[in-house]
Amino acid sequence: MRATGTRAAAGLIGAAVLLLTACGGGSDSQDGPVELRFSWWGNEQRAQATERAIAAFEAAHPGIAVTGEYADFNAYFDRIATSVAANDAPDVITMGGAYPREYGDRGALLDLAEVSQYLDLGKLDEAATSNGRFDGVQYGVPTGVNSYGVVVNPAVFEAAGVSLPDDTTWTWADFERIAAQISAAAPEGTYGAEDPTSADALDLYSRQSNEGLYTPDGKLAISAATVTTWWEMTTRMRNAGATPPATLTVELGGQPAPEQTLMGRGLSGMRLDWSNRLAAMRTASGAPLVMMRAPSESAGRQPGMWLQASQLYTISSRTEHPEEAAQLVDFLVNDPAAGREILTDRGIPANPEVRDAISGAFNENQKVEAEFIDRISEQVGPPLVVGPVGSTDTRSILERIGSDVLFDRATPADAAARFVDEVTAAIS
Repeated sequence: MRATGTRAAAGLIGAAVLLLTACGGGSDSQDGPVELRFSWWGNEQRAQATERAIAAFEAAHPGIAVTGEYADFNAYFDRIATSVAANDAPDVITMGGAYPREYGDRGALLDLAEVSQYLDLGKLDEAATSNGRFDGVQYGVPTGVNSYGVVVNPAVFEAAGVSLPDDTTWTWADFERIAAQISAAAPEGTYGAEDPTSADALDLYSRQSNEGLYTPDGKLAISAATVTTWWEMTTRMRNAGATPPATLTVELGGQPAPEQTLMGRGLSGMRLDWSNRLAAMRTASGAPLVMMRAPSESAGRQPGMWLQASQLYTISSRTEHPEEAAQLVDFLVNDPAAGREILTDRGIPANPEVRDAISGAFNENQKVEAEFIDRISEQVGPPLVVGPVGSTDTRSILERIGSDVLFDRATPADAAARFVDEVTAAIS
C-alpha cells in the first residue's frame, strides 16, 4: 500500500487536462483479474476499515483486484494533483470540498452517467448526491452524510467546574466566554477550545449572516467585514488563553488526524470539526465526547450548519476499466457488506437501506454520531454552495494569512482584506 504524499506545483490539475482522452473500455481483452487502484485520505484506522471493505468486494467480484493507496489529509490532494498531471491517477479517487468540481470541470473525472448500468444512485439521499453534481453532470458519489459543528468534552467542562451550554440558544459570545472559563480553571496544557479558524468554520459563520464563502455563480460571497469580525474573536480568545498559543496552533496544522488533535488527546473542551470524525476522537481520547450545534444557530441568526456528503467517490476519466471502477463504487455505497466494515468512518451511510442494515453494529461512539445527524437534520440551512475552480486554494490562503494573525504580524482587518483579495484572485 502506498501512503506517501508529494508536494505538487500550482497548476498541475490544469496541466493534466492536456493528457486526458476518452476513457477506455472494460476488461474483455485482459488476461487475469482487472486491477484497480483506489485512493483515499485518513489515518490507519480508516485504512484498516477500507481494506476490509476492499476484501469483501474482491470476494464478491473475484475477477477484480483492488490496490488501496492513502495519505494523511494534508498530503493527499498534492499527491492526487501530481498523479493526475503525470497521467497516473488512481481509478477510483476519494474527493472532498471543491475538488470534484475543479477536477470535473477540467476533464479529469468520469461523467458517471456513462457507467449508470453499473452504479445505482437511486437509493442515496438526494441532498448528499447533489453534492457531487455540477452543471448537470454527476461526478461524485457520497460516501456518507455528516455536518460541521462543535465537538465537546464534558469531562473537561466538569473538571473546570463549567456547565455545558444549551446548544439551542448559545452564541459565539458564549463560545468565547466558556472557552476562557475552562482555560482559567483547567490544568496547564488544557484549553477551553482549539483555534476554530478553518474554511468550513468561516463558511458556517458567514452563512449565519446570509453570505457563505461563494455565490452560486462562482464569486466570493463572504465580506471582509465578516472575516474581520471572526479574526477579532479568535485574537481575543488567543490573548485570553482560551485557545492555545500561536506556536501550538500552527504546529497542529489545519486538520490533523483525530488522534493528533487536542480534543483527541483530552486536552481541550471544544473543537469545531466534522461529525464523522467524532467516533475516532472519542476512541482516541477515551472520553464521552458529544457533538453540539454551532453557536448562534438558533439565536437570532439563520442556520449556518448544513448536511454534506462527508466525502465523494469519483472515477478517473483516464481509467481503463470504468465499468469495474463503477462496480467498486456501487459496492462501497450500496452493499451492507461494505457498510459493516466502514460503518460511520466516512459519515452516516447515504443509502438508508445500508444505514438500517448496519445500525445494530454501531458501537456507542457511532450511535452518538448518528443521533446527532438525526437531531439536526430538520434544523440545518440550505445546501452548501460548492466553490468554483480555484477555490481549492482557499484553505492554504486562509492558513497562511491566519498564521500572520496568530503571530500578530497582521491585524484582523488587514488580514481580512488580504484574504478577500487573494481568494477573489484565485477563483477569477
